[in-house]
Amino acid sequence: MSDRLPTPGPALPRLRDAFLDAGFTPDGLLELLGAPAYAALARNETVPALRATRGSGRLETLVRLFLLQRPVPRERARAALPDDALADGWLRRHTASDAEAGDAGGSGDAVSATVDIRPYAGPEGLNWWIVSDLGCAVGGAGGIRTAEGAGTDTVGLSRLVLGVGGASTTLAGITVRTPVARVLDLGTGSGVQALHASPHAESVTATDLNPRALRLTRLTLALSGAPEADLREGSLFEPVEGEAPYDLIVSNPPFVISPRAADGARLTYRDGGMGGDDLCRTLVERSATHLADGGYCQLLANWRHIEGRDWRERLASWVPEGCDAWIVQREVQDTAQYAELWLRDAGEHLGDPAVYAAHYDAWLEEFEAGGTTGVGFGWITLRKSGTRHPSVTAEEWPHPVEQPLGGEVRAHFERRDFLRAADDAALLATRFVLADEVAQEQIGRPGADDPEYVVLRQNRGMRRATRVDTVGAGFAGVCDGSLPAGRIIDAIAQLLGEDPVGLRDRTPESIRLLVEQGFLLPVGEE
Repeated sequence: MSDRLPTPGPALPRLRDAFLDAGFTPDGLLELLGAPAYAALARNETVPALRATRGSGRLETLVRLFLLQRPVPRERARAALPDDALADGWLRRHTASDAEAGDAGGSGDAVSATVDIRPYAGPEGLNWWIVSDLGCAVGGAGGIRTAEGAGTDTVGLSRLVLGVGGASTTLAGITVRTPVARVLDLGTGSGVQALHASPHAESVTATDLNPRALRLTRLTLALSGAPEADLREGSLFEPVEGEAPYDLIVSNPPFVISPRAADGARLTYRDGGMGGDDLCRTLVERSATHLADGGYCQLLANWRHIEGRDWRERLASWVPEGCDAWIVQREVQDTAQYAELWLRDAGEHLGDPAVYAAHYDAWLEEFEAGGTTGVGFGWITLRKSGTRHPSVTAEEWPHPVEQPLGGEVRAHFERRDFLRAADDAALLATRFVLADEVAQEQIGRPGADDPEYVVLRQNRGMRRATRVDTVGAGFAGVCDGSLPAGRIIDAIAQLLGEDPVGLRDRTPESIRLLVEQGFLLPVGEE
């Protein structure tokens, strides 16, 4: 990996035009590679794409250069790119003595890429490109340390900047996308979140402890035609202390819970340098100071499961005063699985077995010393509501969801506002509609007159399912916004021959649950 990076000079728009003309876009890649090879690239496997790019067209050349990091003859590169791509540092001369020269057809006059460039689909058909270090977006299952051989003049592994991955797209998908004045992308990396914020923010500030990340973010934004961001070097909130608050803070931080290596080695993109999950806790606790009223802080995080303590209560204690929170745990790994995951991420499984075993033991020793029984993966969203009675929801949801979820996240907090303000009388005076694409399932023995129970199931968003009784199913089924809840309950009571007063007393709890989970949406009062 070369320490030198391209210059976003005046020729950059011509480079972007060359990408568009050649079809170096997500749609163009899918058409060229086919679905299996395209999907394999997303899994960091390159062999199918190498087989699909054996031609000499411009798109094949660009894929080999910037995605597969293979040298190509200089004449092929000149046919696909502006002449000043080499002068601006996007390409480097690749001599015949290099190990990869065979990929260039044996030519002594070959070039290779200095950075990884991945086509990326933005909103509303926008074509973007994410710029990262070589070997850090694709490269097989060898782990991040295989990127060390991607260039001639190497920089330390601790400074590597990754491209877009599953975590990046997950955070982008759950982020609330409403027009705002100020956005902070904390720990920007290659600039994926800053890029996503650019269409709906008046200004974007992007920070990172790694100065190389800021340089690559600048390239990502410039190559994608996005406005420049205010780039700041520093840790956590240090670069913006004392400044005006933000309407949206997003962060895909270095959340990995790892022991300090014996040699002091640290991968900045993943290891935060604090003990346990203190980095994520600190980010959450300090966020309120930097949020404007009504603003959101959204981040990905890992957290410890500590023996004898409920993880929900522990994370709820992180939430700062005056903020609502929604914490979703998507996965839990035991300590052995977790250690193996990140040792492989670092490529240590390919090195000296004794060193691997020693590092593995160090991870388990630190987990045992801290009483850690497992590690949770998930999302944390805060909203600065200013309320004295905050809503803090911590839940486990390992089931499939439908991205993007930004609209559902916003609706979650809006429903909390409604429920916090509505007592039972107000609830019964409210008109509701059933959310889109909710299905009813009746479960019971074949031939039985009545189902044993009824399930309402969402086919969008979080895709929740909840069990309801006959009254709940009947109530949800007739909610079309025309009648207040109380009148519907009275009609159900008459139909079932029940006391309407008693039914009014016990039904609000069920209505609150259906509203909380997004099955019913309030549309107005009587």
